[in-house]
Amino acid sequence: MRGVLYMLMGLLALQIAFGSGGKEADSSGAVQTIAGEPGGKFLLWLVVAGLAGLALWRLAEAAFGQAGPDGHKPSKRLTALGRGIFYTALFVTTLLFTLGAGDQKSSDSQSKDLTGQAMHDIPGGRWLVLLVGLGFIAASVWMGWKALANKDFMERLSVSGRARELVEKLGMFGYAARSTVYAGVGVFLAYAAVTFDPDKAKGIDGTLRELAGTPVGPWLLALVALGLVVFGVYSCCEARWRRVTPG
Repeated sequence: MRGVLYMLMGLLALQIAFGSGGKEADSSGAVQTIAGEPGGKFLLWLVVAGLAGLALWRLAEAAFGQAGPDGHKPSKRLTALGRGIFYTALFVTTLLFTLGAGDQKSSDSQSKDLTGQAMHDIPGGRWLVLLVGLGFIAASVWMGWKALANKDFMERLSVSGRARELVEKLGMFGYAARSTVYAGVGVFLAYAAVTFDPDKAKGIDGTLRELAGTPVGPWLLALVALGLVVFGVYSCCEARWRRVTPG
């Protein structure tokens, strides 16, 4: 399911790069795209089931430990808990959308809303937003560096031969693109905190659109968008070869 969502996000971003994109290039846009297809209702229920599986898997990792080396370390279990909470929230919003009881808010709207609430409703909220933004940047740079330099993601996979070589290349390109996007989200969060302006915060879609405004123009966005598609393909490879048993 993660693979499907990232491939759709990347394809939506490619449409934006070449001037034909109408939907947000994030999970909300991906879900809306699925809903608009023939048999969309049935497909949405498959998405809901997949997101429920993602959330329960990550929460199970938090409870029992991850597969692979040091899977029982508190840091890895805490990371799994954070991802479990994220996928649970995504599952709930998608379920409500499928039931017709809620809207799919874009990542930009969610980012602005949460940033504004934190700044105005929480004592020291401005500094909290700044720390979250810096945390996004640091985590993204760290994960991207590990993926490119150490290829640590391959430790989680039971794959060999030529397939392993292909999956490794897909993972390196995909993780680099994904890290670039989330680092950009962190930059805009930090900028919103520094300027004390929640409207400066951006989600995945807004960050991708900003790439089109760089001197390189839409070609940088197209490259990152292609990387997101590749990360989606790599995620499908994980679904095939990832070790999921703790220990």
